[in-house]
Amino acid sequence: MVSTAPMSASKNPNAEGTVHLTVAQATIRFLAGQYVERDGERTKFFAGCFGIFGHGNVAGLGQALLQAEIDAVEAGTEPELPYVLGRNEQAMVHSAVAYARQKDRLQTWAVSASVGPGSTNMLTGAALATINRLPVLLLPADTFATRASAPVLQELELPSSGDVTVNDAFKPLSRYFDRVWRPEQLPSALLGAMRVLTDPVETGAATVAIPQDVQAEAFDWPESMFAERTWHVARPLPEKSAIARAADVIRSAKKPLIVAGGGLIYSGATEALASFVESTGIPVGQSQAGKGSLPYDHPQSVGAIGSTGTTAANALATEADVIIGIGTRYSDFTTASRTAFNNPDVRFVNINVASIDSVKQGGVSVVADARETLEALAEALGDYRVSDEYRSRTAELAAHWESTVDSVYKIDDDSLGLNQNQVIGLANTLSDPRDVVVCAAGSMPGDLHKLWRTRDSKGYHVEYGFSCMGYEVAGGIGAKMACPDRDVFIMVGDGSYLMMATELVTAVQENVKVIVVLVQNHGFASIGSLSESLGSQRFGTDYRYRGDSGRLDGDILPVDLAANAASLGADVIRANTAAEFTDAVKVAKASDKTTVIHVETDPRIAAPDSESWWDVPVSSTSTLESTQNAYETYAQWKKIQRPFLRPSGN
Repeated sequence: MVSTAPMSASKNPNAEGTVHLTVAQATIRFLAGQYVERDGERTKFFAGCFGIFGHGNVAGLGQALLQAEIDAVEAGTEPELPYVLGRNEQAMVHSAVAYARQKDRLQTWAVSASVGPGSTNMLTGAALATINRLPVLLLPADTFATRASAPVLQELELPSSGDVTVNDAFKPLSRYFDRVWRPEQLPSALLGAMRVLTDPVETGAATVAIPQDVQAEAFDWPESMFAERTWHVARPLPEKSAIARAADVIRSAKKPLIVAGGGLIYSGATEALASFVESTGIPVGQSQAGKGSLPYDHPQSVGAIGSTGTTAANALATEADVIIGIGTRYSDFTTASRTAFNNPDVRFVNINVASIDSVKQGGVSVVADARETLEALAEALGDYRVSDEYRSRTAELAAHWESTVDSVYKIDDDSLGLNQNQVIGLANTLSDPRDVVVCAAGSMPGDLHKLWRTRDSKGYHVEYGFSCMGYEVAGGIGAKMACPDRDVFIMVGDGSYLMMATELVTAVQENVKVIVVLVQNHGFASIGSLSESLGSQRFGTDYRYRGDSGRLDGDILPVDLAANAASLGADVIRANTAAEFTDAVKVAKASDKTTVIHVETDPRIAAPDSESWWDVPVSSTSTLESTQNAYETYAQWKKIQRPFLRPSGN
């Protein structure tokens, strides 16, 4: 139990009381008192703490979480920082990140791991969080600060440095890193982490490493450390001069195009975007993170843009004379490796809270909140409108793409089995408008980007900054925990499923109901297709026995993923036809348990072509004819790749 030490009036009448706690207990109590506020809405920042315990944290943060839980139960209340046991440290980070994304970065989880491999397992999750600019607090355990027992189990020893541990690997992957060698350092470390986590520009993984002996060390903490603290999430206003410059460029445009990124959704600017484009008529293409900025059937929506985009968005991108990037970091998939915007006179206006993104492509920079900027631009542009001819072309291109989607969703003969396009179509059609689709890696993200008809701004959740295999199940759990009133459809191929299927156990444990559509195509469909396009003949991408030739070209491996999912506690339904799949989705939606729908597909039936490109270098010399032909194609695309260095303001 905590105790409050009395003030010593004889020494200092202004001194505040102290609380005697271990470093770990103080950490948990501090985190429970952190809040964020935006637009007058105040939210508790940490929803809880994921953790897997070992000798690095079981007696520190593990004991602190246990004590907090028991105290809450005895008091008849809920724990202020609920604990959830995961099965893999990387997966726990994915769940926390997915939760933060669904909450528009206004709420997340802490993640605790043991010393050594428990902590280094979180490195991939840290990179994913930082690349996607999503907040998560990582609490990796560390070795002894005192070095009293060095070297301890799982400790890295370097002959050149005595203070380096494996946790130093977090430094380049985190937006904030600190190590608490002494109790006195904890307040500044936690405050520093909170500053970064709640800053829309700086956010990502914040890592506070705490040695295991320090976690268990007691200290007298100032009471004020545990006072509720509210972090205000600002909406940076655009400078009038920046708005004027941006408006001048947009006003000159005859064929403008908006590229909507994830920052627009995190800003809560979707209504402002709809109002802006309905007034101006400017069409909107959407990045992976920005998909859902407009409903798919909005008159100004032309869907996905870039390497996995629609033919509508990419056709307009080729002709556009002004590109307005809102909340996008212009990844290579969004720009089709800088081949998407081919008008020789194209100029860019970039609206972003992060200056690093606002100056890309030589664009006119507006460093400000997306919602505030759109409202200011609407006023500055006055009666600016695109031509009726351009509106008609936008509508024509969008309609043509929607007919393409209809054609690949269509199932003429239910006895032939299903391909991946049809599985996506069935899941899309059978889901409710507010349901969430989750994916991350393989061929599915690109197909979903093109084909999924998003009807809600939070209904599309594809992690494509790091495109991390294994994210799907863990991310789906996080998304469901963030929005329990929505069904979450996890679309995952067999390759990605095998990376981290174990989190199904966590879903069952926590009674977090998700619907997993497990597409079995016996290999890496995405990399197989890419390999073929690069002349590498799908080498190493099929799940097969090693044959008599010594190569992996034997029979398909007898892997039963449906049985695997059932063994982990999920309800499983095998579906081979459209009718069976339809019935399976209905059962899954009606159930309160996690359900896996297992369906086999042909990996060689591709989605419609985006008529676009992605820069993956091809071997410039080879004796293989397939590689030689691929290199010729690669060289042709490289000719139209552009640096975009000319200042758009000139």
